Amino acid sequence: MKSNSKIIVRRRLIRSYVTSVISIALVLLLVASAVIFVANARNISRYFKENMAVSVILKQSTLEKEARALASDLAKKDYVKESRFISKEEGAKEMETLLGEDFLDVFESSPIPMSVDLHLNGDAITTDSLNVIKKNLLENPIVEDIVYQENLIEALNANLQRISLVLAIIIVLLMIISFALISNTVRLNIYARRFTIHTMSLVGAKRSFIARPFVIQAVIEGAVAGGLACGVIAAAMYWLSRDSEVLNAILDKQIVALSLVGTVILGIAICVLSTLFVVNKVAYISKDDLYY
Repeated sequence: MKSNSKIIVRRRLIRSYVTSVISIALVLLLVASAVIFVANARNISRYFKENMAVSVILKQSTLEKEARALASDLAKKDYVKESRFISKEEGAKEMETLLGEDFLDVFESSPIPMSVDLHLNGDAITTDSLNVIKKNLLENPIVEDIVYQENLIEALNANLQRISLVLAIIIVLLMIISFALISNTVRLNIYARRFTIHTMSLVGAKRSFIARPFVIQAVIEGAVAGGLACGVIAAAMYWLSRDSEVLNAILDKQIVALSLVGTVILGIAICVLSTLFVVNKVAYISKDDLYY
């Protein structure tokens, strides 16, 4: 009978331990995902900005030699990541794709001008800097107009700031939730051993001595939970990045690695703090309170 009761108690402890680790891992998974997004928000913004084209429309009278020379000169600018000359033929093909093959039939000659598509460095793409760049380009006698999606830039900057702020608030809330969750889990585990803890305190055991085995267990739980969360995130990122150039361009591997290491440290820290908080409360409660 004693062996059966020991087996039952052991199974309950194992089940409680596994449940605790999984619960902590799920919370850390959400925290780590939010942290990675916020930490890479600047890269995300830069990626979308650098993939937005600024079209320099040239006058109809411009010679192709002049247009190519302008594209070459612009490629040397500090704020330009890539400069691409688009001939009238290439422009016509792009318009055919958008409007259909017969759209040029109503014109005696092609109305499509030569142009230069610019992809700017992400740091240079702000409303003020684009206005300055536009003004400078329009001073060139062969430039007719500058076309880009101004509203998109403003919306991108505003939305990324809002998303980062919301995620930062979510991270704080998740950390509070994780502390409460872990504290409750630890309290349940320690409550089962409250009589042993009380007996140890009666014979003069110090708090550090009483807390030591629980802290060791907390370190193991936090490390295992953090490792599980990091493993899930790393596996998901590896699977998604195999066929996604966008993800590879957006995510900074060094930032991701630091975030994953920080997740494990955070898991250990929260588990240890929660354990110390609960042990200090249970270790010195009165004898009558042990039964409630």
